[in-house]
Amino acid sequence: MITWDRLRVFAAVAEHGSVGGAAAALHITGPAVTQQLRRLEREAGTRLVEPDGRGIRLTAAGHVLAGHAAAIAGAVADAERDLAALQDEVAGPLRIGSVASALRALFPEVLGALAAEHPRLVPTVHDGEVVDLLPALRSRDLDAVLLESWTHRPARLPPGVRVTTLVTEPVLLAVPEGHRVAERDPAPLGELAGEVWASSPAGTEPYEALVQLLRANDVEPEIRYLFADFATQLALVRAGLAVAVVPGVAVTPPPDGVRFLSCTPAIGRSLVLATREQDAALPPLRALGAALRAAAGRAVAAAPDPGPGPGTDRAAPGIRPAAPAPSG
Repeated sequence: MITWDRLRVFAAVAEHGSVGGAAAALHITGPAVTQQLRRLEREAGTRLVEPDGRGIRLTAAGHVLAGHAAAIAGAVADAERDLAALQDEVAGPLRIGSVASALRALFPEVLGALAAEHPRLVPTVHDGEVVDLLPALRSRDLDAVLLESWTHRPARLPPGVRVTTLVTEPVLLAVPEGHRVAERDPAPLGELAGEVWASSPAGTEPYEALVQLLRANDVEPEIRYLFADFATQLALVRAGLAVAVVPGVAVTPPPDGVRFLSCTPAIGRSLVLATREQDAALPPLRALGAALRAAAGRAVAAAPDPGPGPGTDRAAPGIRPAAPAPSG
């Protein structure tokens, strides 16, 4: 089998016309060039060079192989240049996993921005829960995961994962218009005993955070309705069938018939980008983080404002973009 190492030496011999010229170009000795030529001829099964006075010249087979060697050398050089360029270029596949509550609010804008600024980047996105997305990140089935971390239930991260907080936002209590606490802002969670709740499925971060928070306020929650989609939860709130706690970014624009109230104790949620520790500085992941941070800041600023009800055009309180430095 013809190997690239010997073919590279032969390409240099063909280009420079002598063993000495090839040796100088490759920074090896003349005998090393001659040895590689002899081995290449055995691999090819034919003579490739022949004596020509005090030098050598290519045989007919040598000319044929020299053409292929030059083409391969050019392809290898192109590959090396492309790989070097990737050290600084945002290009190639980028596999992203995300919690569902961030998809609709953020990813149309984020994917559009990435396509416009980095046309050689090829992102793919699918939704899931943190419990499934983080193992996929560690196994290299995903390159990045957008997850949520709630005030009363911080995300639990496996070893080797780095996180960067993109934005932190208040979580609001959603109740039907006319509810007994609709005019109280903030609404005491300890006074919500006996309410029927809508939440995300059991085992998810929002569900577990809600259960822990209510129990900490001496309320045993009756969670009858489990939907991953916050918009569906709010449809039940609007119908007067349940109350819910929702992050503002997940409910833009706010529906009519639902009041959004601050809570006491206050609840917050952070959107966090998780990557493998050794990959965090790669250009595609840096570009993704910047696009997500910008989109998250705008989405949170447009979130429902507690107080007078739907249609009020005020920024939600307590919003703070996170510092860009990674943590964890």
